[in-house]
Amino acid sequence: MNLFQWLKPAKRAKAPELTAEQVQRLSELPRTATLSEQPLRQQRWVVLDLETSGLNMNRDDVLSIGAVVIEDGAIDLGQQFERTLSRPDHKLSPSVLIHGLGPSAIAAGSEPVEALLDFMAFVGDSPLLAFHAPFDQHMIGRALKESLGYKLQHPFLDVAEIAPLLFPQACLRQAGLDDWTAFFGLHAEERHHASADALVTAELALILFSHARKQGMDSPLQLEQDLAKWRRRQQSHSF
Repeated sequence: MNLFQWLKPAKRAKAPELTAEQVQRLSELPRTATLSEQPLRQQRWVVLDLETSGLNMNRDDVLSIGAVVIEDGAIDLGQQFERTLSRPDHKLSPSVLIHGLGPSAIAAGSEPVEALLDFMAFVGDSPLLAFHAPFDQHMIGRALKESLGYKLQHPFLDVAEIAPLLFPQACLRQAGLDDWTAFFGLHAEERHHASADALVTAELALILFSHARKQGMDSPLQLEQDLAKWRRRQQSHSF
């Protein structure tokens, strides 16, 4: 490589091509949301789960989005979201054995731009919850950036962190969703399906919110602040 090649700027990703209607819908989406000091029961939450083509956060794609709403301290089954995204270039991978989304289901899916616009309209300005949230946050954020040119700035809280924060006696710090649902005696009708996993995550979150209030964490902002302290303690103990 010569000097001029080294100085050449990196190739930018091609800007997404949107219709006038899609551009209008995009402009109406909230760009950000903040964690409030209102009581947990008064906060609308969107609980998210994704099925993806694999676990590589920079290469694999979102195949399915499932979400449910917690509002007024309960799961609102009238507010649910589910989409499978069409991925023409998707190749059969071992992940199909987990999520069951074969080529025919992917081919019949929704066009990604429309599906993602619908999802963000569903989210509105609500914060999001997920189990192992950094993965879902990165994957949905990358999909939104690539398909819409939209930068996701909504807060994400990780149920996988909230659980050991509130229940250190469970000794399940590195546990998965199945471990925590078993700990609380929850029953998941179906697993590795985005909507079903979002629903059981929401059920787990409601249990945790109840215990958070008893421990003096009665607002989204307070919960996040206590989570940040918990993370620092975990990091200090790891050295």
